[in-house]
Amino acid sequence: MADNAQGSSSQSYWEGYKEFWSERFSFLGNYSKFINRDKPIPSWSTSDVEEFIASDPVHGPVLKSAREAVQFGLTGSALGALFTAGYAWKYSRSLHGAGLSFLAGGVFGWTFGHEIANHALQLYRVDTLAAEVKFLEWWNKKTGGY
Repeated sequence: MADNAQGSSSQSYWEGYKEFWSERFSFLGNYSKFINRDKPIPSWSTSDVEEFIASDPVHGPVLKSAREAVQFGLTGSALGALFTAGYAWKYSRSLHGAGLSFLAGGVFGWTFGHEIANHALQLYRVDTLAAEVKFLEWWNKKTGGY
């Protein structure tokens, strides 16, 4: 009897835990029809993305801005990685410390670069996820994936 009550309690705890995290990561559901497939979506090129940007007046400019934001992230990542690794190497002369600083600086730089892009390109006002999903739907229809 006590085992049954214990099993029921842990099962309800697990269900609550799964529900909590599924709410936090609910945006992944938008991509599930593109990820959980038998046959993968064909690759696309930059010209295909430019064609979508030109063809969709609502989601095209948003996707273009999101693609520009990646450049901010890459620049921030490179600067953060190089400067923090250089600083660590200058003061410690420790190879593993410089390596870890390089990795951490890259992550922090990417984060700061994206924050700068969010404000500079005003991405906080638009739904970039919806634009990405619309592009994937458009690409799927164009390549005959449905």
